[in-house]
Amino acid sequence: MISKTYHKYIWLLDLLLTSDPLPYEDICAVCEVDFGSPLPIRTFHEYRKGIKEMFGVEIVCDRKKNVYYVKNPEVLDENRLAKWLLRKYSIPKDFATFNGMKDRVLLEEIPLGQTYLDNILDAMQRNVELQIDYQRYERGQEEHMQTFHFQPYALKVYNRRWYLLGYKKEKEDLRLISLDRVHVLKETNTHFELPSDFDARKYFADVVGVYVDKDKQVSNIKIRAYGVQAEYLRSTPLHKSQSEVRSKHGEFAEFTYRLCITPELISQLLAMGEYVEVLEPKELIEDMKKRISNVINLYR
Repeated sequence: MISKTYHKYIWLLDLLLTSDPLPYEDICAVCEVDFGSPLPIRTFHEYRKGIKEMFGVEIVCDRKKNVYYVKNPEVLDENRLAKWLLRKYSIPKDFATFNGMKDRVLLEEIPLGQTYLDNILDAMQRNVELQIDYQRYERGQEEHMQTFHFQPYALKVYNRRWYLLGYKKEKEDLRLISLDRVHVLKETNTHFELPSDFDARKYFADVVGVYVDKDKQVSNIKIRAYGVQAEYLRSTPLHKSQSEVRSKHGEFAEFTYRLCITPELISQLLAMGEYVEVLEPKELIEDMKKRISNVINLYR
């Protein structure tokens, strides 16, 4: 879930990207249909400014015709976040009204962690540190709260949770925190410099999920998927490194990957049940056997 303001940004941008240039009066009328209230002219201009800051896209006015249009839509081709937000949150044009369809179009929600998204995005944009009260859950220990200072680098969604990657000053290292465990978050007046060589996609490139262990090496992994599971993996790859190397029509397909072996990878493979078999490497096979044995022991 994103804030109502950001949702309106996306709504306005999507409207002008998928329509001919529109006068303000028509934009206002569509807003009243989609959201139940018109769009004040002052708010409209604030949204134009916010869209430029958020996406780098300009909504300009053709003074001769007195209509508004997107001046530089090609910017979105280079902005994956913007394209994802537009796909996920734009209002489908086939719906008479979005409110009228809300009980018939069911989207997967992220239940917790969105409370501080606006603050985090603002801190990321201005490169200011955050002070966070965070509740950790550790095996064998009671739940406990800790307060630390955090330089926010990147946000990621995984398995219906928001995660924030950044530099934790008290540990002097990169850390990943789950936003559903944040109790209090405050922006500070302390600025930081984002490392020039930081690349969030590169940081997560060799893992499934969000768990990164810098001591783990990338492994060559091979699995065999049986029946319809092979088709699922073809249509929705487990990882971008996926490559199909062998198959027998209607029976199985073998896929290879270049990945670090992490608990999240093992969980994903286990979730496919008897329809996936790990063929390589031996280390991963043994990890799978151990996890399966532990599950079996629970039911004895």
